[in-house]
Amino acid sequence: MVRVFSSLIFTSLFLTTASLVFGETSAKSDWPQWRGPSRDGMVQTRPWPETISGDSVQQLWRVALGPSYSGPIVGDGKVFTTETADQKWEVVRAYELSSGKPIWETRWEGSMTVPFFAASNGSWIRATPALDDGMLFVAGMRDVLVCLDADSGKEIWKVDFVQQMETPLPSFGFVSSPLVSGDWLYVQAAASLVKLNKRTGEIVWRTLQDGGGMWGSAFSSPSLVELAGRPQLLVQTRQKLAGVDPEDGRVLWSRDIEAFRGMNILTPTVYESGVFTSSYGGRSQLIRLSEDGDDWKADQAWDNRLQGYMSTPLLIDGHAFLHLRNQRAACIRLSDGEITWISQPFGRYWSLVGQGGKILALDERGELLLLHANPEEFEVLDRRQIAEDETWAHLAVVDDLLVIRELGALAVYRWSDAVQP
Repeated sequence: MVRVFSSLIFTSLFLTTASLVFGETSAKSDWPQWRGPSRDGMVQTRPWPETISGDSVQQLWRVALGPSYSGPIVGDGKVFTTETADQKWEVVRAYELSSGKPIWETRWEGSMTVPFFAASNGSWIRATPALDDGMLFVAGMRDVLVCLDADSGKEIWKVDFVQQMETPLPSFGFVSSPLVSGDWLYVQAAASLVKLNKRTGEIVWRTLQDGGGMWGSAFSSPSLVELAGRPQLLVQTRQKLAGVDPEDGRVLWSRDIEAFRGMNILTPTVYESGVFTSSYGGRSQLIRLSEDGDDWKADQAWDNRLQGYMSTPLLIDGHAFLHLRNQRAACIRLSDGEITWISQPFGRYWSLVGQGGKILALDERGELLLLHANPEEFEVLDRRQIAEDETWAHLAVVDDLLVIRELGALAVYRWSDAVQP
């Protein structure tokens, strides 16, 4: 399957692409994309304290907005967020991070209604944008991708995949979050995985095509990873887990992933030479990858009964910490799939950010938990109600700031005992 390059060429390619994807084009303290600087939910700061209650976390500012599930993006002293306004417009806004002062606003017509059985999940913008090289890449519900100048909000280019590729409108909207690597942009759109020129929006290739519409169009988001010593795009569709050559779009390997109604939602994560994933209506499992000449093998190393949902896990010290379909949190030892603990029920969703041996978990009910990443037992260090509104968007942590996109607001908090700027 995969093309055989020399190890030096592959190493050079991976170091170049990884440095671009994993944060060197932005300050390490920024939050430029889905799941943060390294796209793995982990941040590199001084050790976090053991409290988030009382005056240890104080609100700096808060602005009311229309609804959105998009996680906030932080870079160059700005915070960017999206909203759906008046059930008609998709809006992108930039604010001064330190004060909440508005900088610019851009909008386009982009409303749509999701199927009736998903109506409780809302019909508003979903995907988290990506910031790179002074450009903000925003996915709109109606399968459009818009590139904006990050300083002014001016539109640089726009791709309407439904119109350009003649694909069905995704029934649940454009959900997958864009990935930037060097001069290229990768998105799961147009009922497929697409590579574009980030400066022009020109489509380079398209692969992993599905039927789109109701049962196609991805919920997960791609990552650029190294597996068995080779760089590849790690992609989860509604039915498959796959590795794709970032240069030419060739599918190197793929494996079916069982899920109820194709609800493969979380972002798969790499552990050693394998990939961990978990699905709603399926199972948690580790797929072990190996290269055999021009071919790849993708074999199941283990599986267990736990079912993930929307929350992407954190991988810390050989263990996966994840929130489940049954509203409990769990810890899985990745070497053999053993479940080391399962917690009491919480809400329906957690967004997770880790630092060292600690985890911040933002519940969709607005509760923030500080956890010890303890593989032996579920351990809450502290907790507090930080928002009265629902908080489905992914938490962002930038130095000593917590950036929270409530369903109807954007708020920034200072963690007074955390690392100082």
